[in-house]
Formats: sequence, C-alpha cells, structure tokens
Amino acid sequence: MRCLVVEDDNEIATIVKQGLGELEGEVEVESNGRRAYERALTNHYDIIVLDLMLPEMDGYTFAKSLREKEINTPILILSALRELDDRLKGLSMGGDDYLTKPFAMAELQIRVKNLLKRAQKASEVTQLVFQDLKLNRLNRDVVRAGRKLDLQEREFVLLDLFMSNPNKIIGKQTILKEVWNYDFDPQTNVVDVLVCRLRNKLEKDFPTRLIYTVRGVGYVLKGT
Repeated sequence: MRCLVVEDDNEIATIVKQGLGELEGEVEVESNGRRAYERALTNHYDIIVLDLMLPEMDGYTFAKSLREKEINTPILILSALRELDDRLKGLSMGGDDYLTKPFAMAELQIRVKNLLKRAQKASEVTQLVFQDLKLNRLNRDVVRAGRKLDLQEREFVLLDLFMSNPNKIIGKQTILKEVWNYDFDPQTNVVDVLVCRLRNKLEKDFPTRLIYTVRGVGYVLKGT
C-alpha cells in the first residue's frame, strides 16, 4: 500500500503516518493542499487520507479536481468538520469515506483496509503482458525482461492503453482523450513528448523496439 496523507497539523499527521505504517505500507505526508494535488497528479497512490482545511488548496477542491482529471484513487476524508453539510459536501466532491476528528486509530485502519479491498475488486484485469513486458494495475509495477521500470502516472496510463490494444494503431486524439481526458487537440506536441518519454524508458538498454510511429496516423505497440 502506498498512501498519501494530506494533513497540515504536524501532530495528527505523525499519528496517522505511524498508524497506517502498521498496515505494512509506504506512507507519505504533505501539509500543503496545492503541493499535495501536484503529487497526486504525478505519482500513483493506492489511497489518500485527506484533511479539508488546508493551505493554498482546501480538501474539497483537491478531491473535486482529482476526479475531474479522472484520477480515481480512493479518498478517505479525515476532518474536524462534523456537520452533516460538511460530510455531504466532502463525499459529493469525490471523497469515498468520511471520518471525523477525534478518531480511533483502529477505526481509521479498518476504513482504509475496506477502501483498498473495494479498489482491488474493481480492477477486473490485474496484469497485462506483451512479449517480455508486464504491467500490473494493482501495484502499478511495470517490468521488462525482469527489470522494473519507473514510470510516471501519465506514462503508465499511456502504456496501459497500448498494452490493452496491442498491434492496433492508436491515434493522437484517442491518446489525448484517454490520458488527458481532452476531447480536442490542444495544438501542442504533448502526445509526441509523452510517447518519446515512454519509448525511452521502455526501449533504452533493451535490444528490441516496442512502440512504432505510423506517420500521419498515430502509434502502435507491436513486436519485431
């Protein structure tokens, strides 16, 4: 389990980190809402424990913005705001569960476990394989020829798209839709740059290519 705790109260953050660390996971802490949002965009977390009253970006905006980016990481809101309206707003903005402070660590641990179980069951196919390349959707691992590759979130999503459609040409517009959720061409080379980065990580130091350009059409994942 990789968990991001977004909490600006140092004492509570320390307690939560220690408690969730007992679940044999990697727990990271961020106190600033804006920085936490950027981390959640560029890194994969299995779950996020989120305070609502945060500097620069509050928890409501954090959750809503992540959902708008179609990032479905489970979010457990942990807040001192106890009113019904606060709880309803938090859940409607993208929270999957809501626990009020003060809280019992045992309850927080159980709620986190339950959210992780639901997320795992939601993933019907856990592993994709193409030649010597393996992608695991549960733990977000990508391995080629036994060597683990370090991919950023959008690189992982793009590779998932390719491996779900091997030997099929995938156009730029499809990539924009699946990776950025854009229904329009932003008139930039963002797709080309992302494909180039992914290629570099997939093919550097390996004897065979995997991703090919189909000029004027798109890209395709295929064997030699």
